[in-house]
Amino acid sequence: MKEKKKLSLTGQLIITMVAIVAGTVVLCLFFNSTFLTKYYVFHKQKELHSGFERVQLICWEKGEASDEASVTFEKICAAGNINILITDRNNNLVWSSYSSAQRFQMQMEDWLYGTDRGRMQIIENGKNYTLLRLKDERLQSEYLVLLGNLRDGGSVYMRTAVESIRESASITNRFYFVASMGAIVISALLIIFLSQGISHPIRSLSNIARRMSELDFEAEYVPKQYESREIVELGTSINELSETLEETISELKTANVSLKKDIEKKEQIDEMRKEFLSNVSHELKTPLALIQGYAEGLKECINDDAESRDFYCDVIMDESEKMNHMVKQLLTLNQLEFGNDKVEMTRFDITELIGGVIQSSSIMAAQKQVDIQFYREGAVYVWGDEFKVEEVITNFLTNAMNHAEGEKRITIRFSMHDHLVRTSVFNTGKPIPEEDLDKIWEKFYKVDKARTREYGGSGIGLSIVKAIMDSFEQKCGVINHEDGVEFWMELDSNN
Repeated sequence: MKEKKKLSLTGQLIITMVAIVAGTVVLCLFFNSTFLTKYYVFHKQKELHSGFERVQLICWEKGEASDEASVTFEKICAAGNINILITDRNNNLVWSSYSSAQRFQMQMEDWLYGTDRGRMQIIENGKNYTLLRLKDERLQSEYLVLLGNLRDGGSVYMRTAVESIRESASITNRFYFVASMGAIVISALLIIFLSQGISHPIRSLSNIARRMSELDFEAEYVPKQYESREIVELGTSINELSETLEETISELKTANVSLKKDIEKKEQIDEMRKEFLSNVSHELKTPLALIQGYAEGLKECINDDAESRDFYCDVIMDESEKMNHMVKQLLTLNQLEFGNDKVEMTRFDITELIGGVIQSSSIMAAQKQVDIQFYREGAVYVWGDEFKVEEVITNFLTNAMNHAEGEKRITIRFSMHDHLVRTSVFNTGKPIPEEDLDKIWEKFYKVDKARTREYGGSGIGLSIVKAIMDSFEQKCGVINHEDGVEFWMELDSNN
């Protein structure tokens, strides 16, 4: 299915503006046709009332028969297209705008007191006047009539034709319609002219943007004097965007080259690392087993200088055990880092697990004269690989016993937050230097190489801890205190 072709900006502006103007014209015609006649009638009623007040005032001040009064009456009649008839208290004619005043007087009296009385509609009753709407069946015409009483007892009859009001409203509507059609045509022409001035620079900017999308940054916007401030600002912004994109793409290409080099370097390092682990595993495993076997044979079979033989044999066995342990740790770390070691997540009681680790470490704790305090309150269940968690706790506890000083106190406790159980192992002693806190998780890194050598540490234990916690997607860390160091790990406790 083909996509429907969209109108241009010029077409949209023309249609929108013509529709607005035409809608406004139609709405105004509707209101004129519906309410203009009623408004004229209302206005005529106010004119009749205002004219009566002027007649009443001039008659009181100047008298009905004065020349000044006559001029005022004629002005009222001419200005409002109103007929006026004034009589004295004896109903004698005083002044009239009609040439046949007596006939007008008889007609008014017939309307008020004769057979045409039923065709009257009272609009308003004032203190000294009554406003009526009358229909003349003979002429098929309607009139607005005001009957008023003068202060000297005379009467005033004022009349204006409703038909003339309708005719005025009709003429007004016809003229408005013609003028509106002209306004629509002129508006359309103006909109076409103005929209060209708007759409042309926009088309130019669109062409520049299209060339930018094709990575052609040679296109540049040049402002014109007749263009609006907004168009000039937009064009300037596009020029700046073009320059920024060109610079950014250049930087990205440079970074891409550098990234490729980094990837190649990383691949080389990974290959070297794999090769190193493979060589260590292959080259040391067999010799270590042989050294340990020959050392045990030497200790058992050689009789000369027993004390020396025993000393060297003990050293050989001790070193071989350390090296053998290091190889095992490297193999474990290698499996964890490359994801070859399967993680079996189960829910278990970590309190029971820690109790078992403390029990198995009791001999070492006694030798080092370390006091282990474990604060627990019933079972605490967590999710994790139970055997790997035991290795983490063992590493933390062994590390704490090897570095405990002063009181030689180790404290193990729990804290909970956000469905996580934090297990902390604290030992009294010297804090870890701040510059070493982030490095202790690296392989073979030792804060105090001399002291580490005393208890056979290889610098791999904490690396294994970090790798295990990463495989759980959980956190571990270390905190320095004034009197010691705290290692911690977190496990999920949510059911």
